Amino acid sequence: MRRAVVRGTGHYLPERVVENSWFEDKLDTSDEWIRTRTGIERRHFAADDQRTSDLGIAAAKAALANAGMDVDQIDAIIVATSTPDFTFPSVATMVQAGLGMKRGFAFDVQAVCAGFVFALANADAMIRSGQANRVIVIGAETFSRIMDWTDRGTCVLFGDGAGAVILEAQEGDGTSADRGILATDLNSDGQYRELLYVDGGVASTGTAGHLRMQGNLVFRHAVEKLANTAHHALDLAEIAPEQIDWLVPHQANLRIIEATAKRMHLPMEKVVLTVADHGNTSAASIPLALSVGNSQGKFQPGQILVAEAIGGGLAWGSVVLRW
Repeated sequence: MRRAVVRGTGHYLPERVVENSWFEDKLDTSDEWIRTRTGIERRHFAADDQRTSDLGIAAAKAALANAGMDVDQIDAIIVATSTPDFTFPSVATMVQAGLGMKRGFAFDVQAVCAGFVFALANADAMIRSGQANRVIVIGAETFSRIMDWTDRGTCVLFGDGAGAVILEAQEGDGTSADRGILATDLNSDGQYRELLYVDGGVASTGTAGHLRMQGNLVFRHAVEKLANTAHHALDLAEIAPEQIDWLVPHQANLRIIEATAKRMHLPMEKVVLTVADHGNTSAASIPLALSVGNSQGKFQPGQILVAEAIGGGLAWGSVVLRW
């Protein structure tokens, strides 16, 4: 059986770092208020001349260097994003051009904060089917461009950044002992659109719009759905929960992460956390966390990782892989 094995990771964060204190003279909020409710201490904002594709290109280059690969070895690029440079063309094709890649194919996936999980599932299917041998999967966002700076319930939460993972086809035995992606679980339910959305778009207002969120309801759905999707993927992979070495969750809110880990009976020592330094970077948060964890030497060959995320739609899902 062909398996999609992680060969490299990389990430990029814009130079501008915005501490919680930056918001204090603009909103009725404080560093303490933000920290205690979200676990966020700072985030990065893209420069005025930086686009989502710029962040994605930088992360992809870092992943190629980490994998010791040349772009000519890559068959496809999948970018998960909700903040594209333009309505079209896709961010992925602009990353392709920026890398100097003149072969293969590239496309975007839009599932908001769950986008990277959806993109990984697509890449895994393409590798399993033989349509591609090596795929760069990127999560890249410039959420600072869709913030309402008068809404303290949302604008303090989000940041910009990009992360990338290179997947390569390798032969496995078809058992849970194989390296690579072992199972994926994807879900969505459009009836919850009003819980988390952007109030603009080409076909509705003709403007980009701003992010709107009913935070308390999103929290409740997130904890239940994240734990459920992780357990479903583990069942598909024939992996017991106690075999998990690392949980790599969407970095939305420390309280959500802690509550989900508790439901999964996982100690926080097994959870990769970057939310304090990055904030919620939407589709970029899981690949950022994977890259940071990898650069810190957290992941050892053969370990089991579970990545899970939920975002607007609502859309949610998980991936189980052996490093």
